Amino acid sequence: MSTILDTKGFNCPIPVLKARRAMRGLDVGDELTLLATDPASMIDVPHFCNTTGHELVDSSEEDGVFTYLIRKADV
Repeated sequence: MSTILDTKGFNCPIPVLKARRAMRGLDVGDELTLLATDPASMIDVPHFCNTTGHELVDSSEEDGVFTYLIRKADV
């Protein structure tokens, strides 16, 4: 299952807090695509994945929108 979470327009720490909440509803192996416009998300999202054990599969930026693909781990 793949879920898209649009947090564009929200600043730190809201994108990560919303991602944390969304990950709770996913099964292990499911993926969350997080969209953010906060430049701090480039630091916050990898840190979130490192501390929770979820896998940051991909990240990119286009026209000021940061896109993160996060796979839920068995944590």
